[in-house]
Amino acid sequence: MGVVYYANYLVWFEVARTDLLRDAGWSYRDMEADGYRLPVLEAGCTYHQSAKYDDEIDVKTSGVLLSPVRVRFNYEVVRSADEAVLATGFTVHASLDRDGRPCRLPEQVRQLLS
Repeated sequence: MGVVYYANYLVWFEVARTDLLRDAGWSYRDMEADGYRLPVLEAGCTYHQSAKYDDEIDVKTSGVLLSPVRVRFNYEVVRSADEAVLATGFTVHASLDRDGRPCRLPEQVRQLLS
């Protein structure tokens, strides 16, 4: 069909979220080594236009604290050539400790989002 498969947008969200944390100085690998996990509790995506296979895209990412243990990341998928918004979406995450119990979001994440 020449268009990007719809589920790939969720993969792009994950890459963008990982890049946001890495750019802030704390990789997912480091976060997990420090005993924190951020599993996805909820995800959503609204498709506005189709991305084509050779389109260059940017995924703009921001986040907001929902509670001491929950965070929401928002995404905007934009085609670089014309700045068209192709999709918008979000993921909601809980902060868990090594034992899988809810815990306060790490300070590095709270600072990034405040």
